Amino acid sequence: MAREVKGPRVRYAVVGGGSISQMAFMPGIARTRNSEMTALVTGDPVKADRLAKKYGLKSYHYDDYAKLLASGECDAVYVATPNHLHTPYVIPALEAGIHVLLEKPMATSEADCQAMRAAAKKSGARLMVAYRLHFEPGTVEVIERVRAGEFGRVSLFNSTFSQMVRESNHRAHSGYWAGPVPDMGPYPINAVRNLFGAEPIEVHATGLRISERRMNFDDVVSVTLKFPGERLAQFVVSYSHSTAQRYELVGDKGSVEVSPAYMYGPDQGIAYRTVIGGNKDQRTHRPTEQFGGETEYFSQCVLEDREPEPDGEEGWLDVRVLAAVERALTTGEPQKLQAYERARRPVRAQVRTLEPVKPPELINTEEPSE
Repeated sequence: MAREVKGPRVRYAVVGGGSISQMAFMPGIARTRNSEMTALVTGDPVKADRLAKKYGLKSYHYDDYAKLLASGECDAVYVATPNHLHTPYVIPALEAGIHVLLEKPMATSEADCQAMRAAAKKSGARLMVAYRLHFEPGTVEVIERVRAGEFGRVSLFNSTFSQMVRESNHRAHSGYWAGPVPDMGPYPINAVRNLFGAEPIEVHATGLRISERRMNFDDVVSVTLKFPGERLAQFVVSYSHSTAQRYELVGDKGSVEVSPAYMYGPDQGIAYRTVIGGNKDQRTHRPTEQFGGETEYFSQCVLEDREPEPDGEEGWLDVRVLAAVERALTTGEPQKLQAYERARRPVRAQVRTLEPVKPPELINTEEPSE
């Protein structure tokens, strides 16, 4: 059975003390009204000591994870380990009835995604994949305007998402599932899936490796997705170019260009420009605390015993595209995907507008990008 929350706040254990936890989740949770941290799981003794003292947490080593799950000290876990280590920490938590907020990508295989979904269904514990933009006002506003038909029949999508990842970062040498497609690809993939309100049926991909960069995967990848109804989406992700984050959506009545589109932080307000019937408009949204917002939403789902919108199905639907991209890069051939329909999409009621926090100084961790 799912763990019963006995207080007004959901108590979280943070699993993984890397940059995303330190820069975003751990400070961001303080903005919520229904969530708090009680524990930290890390293999780094420096982080275990300093982060635990900073936030008043009890620290556990990864080897003692089962002890934490049995301790009664947390109602939920936030899992932000490297991608290939999601499954070993998600499934035991769900089996113990502990709710899970999981960083994307959900897993490194479709089989692991389905195993997580099965574990959540069996125990009744809630599982949400951390699609923070599902709670960001500008992102959801664009989705709702598309859904309302303001741009007509939308059928073209194009996106660029790049950053200069340090070659010293562990992600630079850990293969495809630590590279730019699983790391950054979920943003354009998830965006176009929800903007089109549909799932892709064919995947094409081309990759290259920048010669002066020492990475063991294609660090620049171009992907084309074919959707039902004669719709195409293209995006490029890169670990070896300066920061860029934008997408453009084109319909038969108008178009919208969103930039900045994907990042978070106190200076990252989503902005977009539209052209409809020759009339131009521009809107800029104030930055919001995206990690606090997604956590507050998930905690509300836990407290009210209801299924979150970006659930395990949403996470799996992105992972099946990521897996198809890997196959396309390996074989050089387009990959077919079985037709699928998802009923749930982001809606305005999910939006949270918490005041953003300033990222703190990292402890025993370097920022992943320059």
